[in-house]
Amino acid sequence: MKLLIVAATEAEIAPALAHFKLRPTNLIETEKFDVLITGVGMVATAFALGQKLSNKYNLVLNVGIAGSFDREIELGALVSISKDTFAELGAEDGENFITLPQLGFGENQFSSSANAALTLKKVKGITVNKVHGNAQSITKTIALYRPQTESMEGAAVFYACTKLNIPALQVRSISNYVEPRNREGWQIGLAVQNLNEWLISFIEKL
Repeated sequence: MKLLIVAATEAEIAPALAHFKLRPTNLIETEKFDVLITGVGMVATAFALGQKLSNKYNLVLNVGIAGSFDREIELGALVSISKDTFAELGAEDGENFITLPQLGFGENQFSSSANAALTLKKVKGITVNKVHGNAQSITKTIALYRPQTESMEGAAVFYACTKLNIPALQVRSISNYVEPRNREGWQIGLAVQNLNEWLISFIEKL
C-alpha cells in the first residue's frame, strides 16, 4: 500500500518528519509513504493535490490541528472527521445563508471513504477560509451545520479524493475551542505532540 500524508504546514508534522529522518520539502517521497505539505487553506490544498494526487496512492491521510465547537472533546484529543462541509459556499439572503445544495449548484459535504479503519472518535467537521472568532457568527454556524470541528483544508482533501475515487482519512488534533479569539486558551503544543505520536504509530504499522 502506498500512503499519501497531506498536511497544511511543516510545523504540524515536524516531530514525525524528524522521527523518520525526513528533510522537509513540499513533497517528501519514501518507499511506503509520501508527504505533501500544501500550505494553509483549501485553495492551496486543492492546487497541491491537483499537481501531485494520483491513483498510485491507495490511501490519503489528511492530518493537522483543528478547532472544536464541542466542549466535550478535550484539548489535545484526536478525532477522525467522518464528514466535512465547505461551510462558506453559498449565498447570503439578508440575515439568512443559502447553502450550495439549496442553490442547486452541487454538493458541499464530503465524507471519509475509509473512516471505519480508525478507532478514534468520529466527528462532523466544517472547512472554512476564515476561522471563527466572533460569537454571533459562531452561533449562526452551529445552528446551520451542527459541526464539532473546523479546519481550513479538510473538505478540499475529501473532495479531491472523491473525484479520483481514492480512499481518504482525516485525523485532527484539537488545539483550541471555537470561541471569540482567545490565544491564552490554545494548546497547540499539546495538539501537535499528540497528533505526531499517533501519526508515527500509524506509519510504523504500515
